[in-house]
Amino acid sequence: MSILRRAAAAEAATWRNLALWVTRRPVDRHGGQAYGYLGVVKPILGVFLVLSIVEIPVLDLIIKHVVPWGPARWIMLAISVWGLLWMLGFLGGLIRHPHLLLDDGLRVRMGPGIDLTVPWSDIESIGKRYRSMPSSRAVQFEEGALHIVVGSQTSIDVRLRRPLTFDVPRGPGEPVSELRLYADDADGLVRVARTHLDAVAA
Repeated sequence: MSILRRAAAAEAATWRNLALWVTRRPVDRHGGQAYGYLGVVKPILGVFLVLSIVEIPVLDLIIKHVVPWGPARWIMLAISVWGLLWMLGFLGGLIRHPHLLLDDGLRVRMGPGIDLTVPWSDIESIGKRYRSMPSSRAVQFEEGALHIVVGSQTSIDVRLRRPLTFDVPRGPGEPVSELRLYADDADGLVRVARTHLDAVAA
């Protein structure tokens, strides 16, 4: 998919998630158990949202007294409101796309753009381990592992039985033998995932 098409799809998903979140549509868990990953970034997102709300009237006041061209106020107001709504849509997308533990596998997500499913039969083990990453990028490859990062962190290691290749936003990635992700309730996710693994082994 081209960069423009990916950008257009991401923009459409942001506004769709905003509409679903505002109308309080229930999150589709596809019959599985959901585990969120927003705890570590909620304070940061909250600060950005508050600053955006404060910025709108302040910027309008500045433009009113500095820029003599009347339409400039409306243009900047529209851009500021669009930015605020976009951030709300981004937050809504994260809330509406939690990780899922399904009957057929572990579904790892990050907003509407990252969606990976690993069958239980391809998972050798899963455990809790906190890692600090050198970058805040959501997708990172390192030493045969794929990291799905939140707030420069991961908290769960998923060891695979065989190298697998996952589709990430920029296209198919390199084969990896481990998948690492972040979840707020890492203990709960690992505990329930292990019951699925035990059922497969039995």
